[in-house]
Amino acid sequence: MKASFIALVIAVSFVFAGTPEKVENFSLSDYNGKSVQLTDYTNAKAIVLMFISTQCPVSNAYNERMTALYNDYKEKNIAIVGINSNKAETPEDIKEHAQDHQFGFPILKDVNNVIADKLDANHTPEIYVIHPATLEVLYHGRIDDSQRQAKVTSNDLRKALDEIIAGKSVSVKETKAFGCSIKRVN
Repeated sequence: MKASFIALVIAVSFVFAGTPEKVENFSLSDYNGKSVQLTDYTNAKAIVLMFISTQCPVSNAYNERMTALYNDYKEKNIAIVGINSNKAETPEDIKEHAQDHQFGFPILKDVNNVIADKLDANHTPEIYVIHPATLEVLYHGRIDDSQRQAKVTSNDLRKALDEIIAGKSVSVKETKAFGCSIKRVN
């Protein structure tokens, strides 16, 4: 019994070890070269960081949902920021992809995957919801539970954002992100 409990504690610790409790402020440039940092969003109720890709089929399956999230929450004072950490995806690729999919939110280029490494982000898409004043991670994980929109049964990100807007604590702080791996520099 003791060995099973210890193994369970170690397994649970391992699963949650990758998510930092807080994020350090950082500055990255968007695809137009404009510098953006987390502290630019101190008036928001929450900052949603979405690690996305131009080439990943899973990330691309979420393009319409990412646009809908931005459109549904921008008037509710939720800041949405995309981050592209893939080494082979250029700012020009990111800009074209953003325009093709009518992303209204900024997408930042994480050169050398520095921010992905600090946050231990591994997938596209992968989400971090950050408190704008404390930079505490309020939610980490997936947008929802299925790449195929017709099969979604749990809108995890929307639920977390709705709880934040209502002034409640996020009830499910962590879900398992899935998608393509972030293609890092060596």
